[in-house]
Amino acid sequence: MTLSRTLAAAAAFTLLSAAAAQAATSIPYPNSGQLNPTTYTFTAATTGDIVGYFAGSGAGWDEQVGLMVNGVMPTTFGLDDHSSAIGAAFDFGHVNAGDSLVFVLQANGNPGKFAYSDPTLNGPYDSLPVGTNHVYSTAYNNGSLGHAIPAGTYLAFEDLPTSWSDHNYFDDTFVFTNVGTRASLSSPSGVPEPTSWALMILGVGGIGAALRSRRARTLALQAA
Repeated sequence: MTLSRTLAAAAAFTLLSAAAAQAATSIPYPNSGQLNPTTYTFTAATTGDIVGYFAGSGAGWDEQVGLMVNGVMPTTFGLDDHSSAIGAAFDFGHVNAGDSLVFVLQANGNPGKFAYSDPTLNGPYDSLPVGTNHVYSTAYNNGSLGHAIPAGTYLAFEDLPTSWSDHNYFDDTFVFTNVGTRASLSSPSGVPEPTSWALMILGVGGIGAALRSRRARTLALQAA
């Protein structure tokens, strides 16, 4: 093997090893290949700074993350997925307790478009009238990510537009401190959620019962 081939092979092995090291730090999305049906509402847990930690990436695109506070689009993005070391920290600034938070992925492979943690904002990114969910989130407190990443809210982005996405939710992963989370089933396609179906069924059943009762009273009066 020539020297150039040896160096090329060594470089390829290094790149593969780095990718494997990053992949090993992820918290797997439990339903890989399927659109995540859970919508997350993020708020500032306390008055103070939001700090993010880079937890790994499987993305081919060069991307950074930003933070939208109370609907204001970020002007600063950080934690580049191709240059940040795992465990690298970035201060996203000061917030007040209860502030609304939306995380924004600046995907350089998709110029002029951003993927948001709020699926209602993802229509332009997905080239659809209604956007889909591009994040998976869970609480992180067990130290499995290593690299001195503290307990916080784990957030993993799916960076591909939904029409050709693999829905693995491991393209860019982070842990954020001082973030409160509420999760609920979403139905971005307009299909009612299970709880909505239940209420609708109960409502229809109630209407049916009222009509039957009214008919029974009418028949009784006619018989009299």
